[in-house]
Amino acid sequence: MASAAVRSLSSRLSQNLREIRVHLCQTSAASKGARDFVEQHYVTLKKSNPEFPILIRECSGVPARVWARYDFGKESSISVDNMSADQVASALHTLVQPKP
Repeated sequence: MASAAVRSLSSRLSQNLREIRVHLCQTSAASKGARDFVEQHYVTLKKSNPEFPILIRECSGVPARVWARYDFGKESSISVDNMSADQVASALHTLVQPKP
C-alpha cells in the first residue's frame, strides 16, 4: 500500500509543494512508523524528484510530524506519532493534494 502511494506521489511533488520535512525521534516508539517510512521510501522519492527538497529532521524526544511548505511560505503539517509506514505515506499523500 505505501509503495503504491509513494509511486503516485513521486511525479506530483514539485507541482504542488516547495518542500517536505519529516520530523522524528531517532529512538522513540512513537516515531517508528516515520523512521520506517524514511528507510523504505526516501530513496524512491528522492530519485524521482532529485531537485526537490525532502528534509529529514531528527531530534531526541520530538513528536513525529510531516510538514509541507507551499507557495508564499504557507505551511501545513500532520502528526504521524504512533503511525505505521503506510499511514505516514497516506498522511504525506494528504498534504501533497492541491489545496482549493
